[in-house]
Amino acid sequence: MYVRHLQVTDFRSWPHADLALEPGTTVLVGSNGQGKTNLVEAIGYVATLGSHRVASDAPLVRDGAPRAVVRAAVVNGGRELLVELEITPGKANRARINRGAAGKPRDVLGILRTVLFAPEDLAIVRGDPGERRRFLDELLVARSPRYAGVRSDYERVLKQRSALLKSAGAARRGGGKADLRTLEVWDGHLARFGAELLAGRLDLVAAIAPHVTSSYASVAATDEASAPSGRVADLRYRSSLGASLPEGFGEPMGKAADVDQLEAALLAELERVRPQEIERGVSLVGPHRDDLELLLGDLPAKGYASHGESWSFVLALRLASYHLLTEDGAEPVLILDDVFAELDRRRRARLAELVAGAEQVLVTAAVAEDVPPELTGARFDVREGEVRSVP
Repeated sequence: MYVRHLQVTDFRSWPHADLALEPGTTVLVGSNGQGKTNLVEAIGYVATLGSHRVASDAPLVRDGAPRAVVRAAVVNGGRELLVELEITPGKANRARINRGAAGKPRDVLGILRTVLFAPEDLAIVRGDPGERRRFLDELLVARSPRYAGVRSDYERVLKQRSALLKSAGAARRGGGKADLRTLEVWDGHLARFGAELLAGRLDLVAAIAPHVTSSYASVAATDEASAPSGRVADLRYRSSLGASLPEGFGEPMGKAADVDQLEAALLAELERVRPQEIERGVSLVGPHRDDLELLLGDLPAKGYASHGESWSFVLALRLASYHLLTEDGAEPVLILDDVFAELDRRRRARLAELVAGAEQVLVTAAVAEDVPPELTGARFDVREGEVRSVP
């Protein structure tokens, strides 16, 4: 799998840009603010329908333009597909495949898979649980695009149920009577969609955890046998179900998560915490309250890992994602966005060594010397609104 050609119109800072790409390593070099990250961000958007830099689509459209267009020619399994995405703030985005009729953007998911390394990734280790849930869910959708619909359905139900609880709580605190006639219906919807999303996450954690352990050892230039005592990387899924989570789910070599069991557990827990939910006006149970614990030995990486260890963990998560997606049968495009400037010399060289053999690696850097020699290949200079190939 690789991107053969990228074209953007009114995307971020670019009125227009064309970029011919090949398998192997491509390096985009340009000072900060020249737009190199915008180009790889467009490729990431084709794969995920989202940005690693902003939460909404509006900033992706060039100031003053009504819409942005991203076109990518993707070679997947020997077959080339042209993906076109039209991003229009305030309206529904549209997608086309091979210039066919306009359809839903979700239809393009799975055509291109990417794994993106960026300085923002440090928030996965050091940030709040939402960052780690996002990491899991984006990888889940990359492996199985149907989960994009599951996430959307769950978020829609959660929003409706939370609004009902908020209004009921306000009415009760004001001395009125809360109208909860539809709460059981929303409980059922939340439990059903929540169980699907939770099952997917648990199975994903079980599948990726061994890759994280081995990738951390590789990045940290150790192996499990010689790693300092208590510093082996591991993952643990922490569910809002607590002790009600069926035993064995989410563990390497454990049993696959059962959606029906999880749905029953969610319904029982929702019933148990209903008084607290009404009092506080929020939904207290479900995947939106869960966290992915990143462990170094018995200690959480957040708060205990050094700066270097935090970066090693982030790199391990991304490398593990790459290995897991490759195991699934489609090696993803690797994107390294200004990441080498954040790493010390040893981790820089180790990361380059680990990814150099990938089918396509796209690298951005402010200074060409930041890019390790293992990743030399095609090079483009990005400056003054132009992308110039360097012989």
